Amino acid sequence: MKAKVQEALDKIRPKLQADGGDVELVEIIDGVVKVRLQGACAGCPMSQMTLKNGIEAFLKKEIPDVKSVESAGSLS
Repeated sequence: MKAKVQEALDKIRPKLQADGGDVELVEIIDGVVKVRLQGACAGCPMSQMTLKNGIEAFLKKEIPDVKSVESAGSLS
């Protein structure tokens, strides 16, 4: 499943990078994908919308076993 999720993230990564951001796969536990938004996405007030309406919706469509996508927080 991890390879499928990584492949799907690679498909949407260019859209995030176009806005100065990126996404990193942190872990997958029981269908819950944890990612870390990076760059401009990390501090963006719309990051939660990007996470749920963008990344989560896309991953669920591509990989039915994905239950949800959550933020793993930011590097501090």
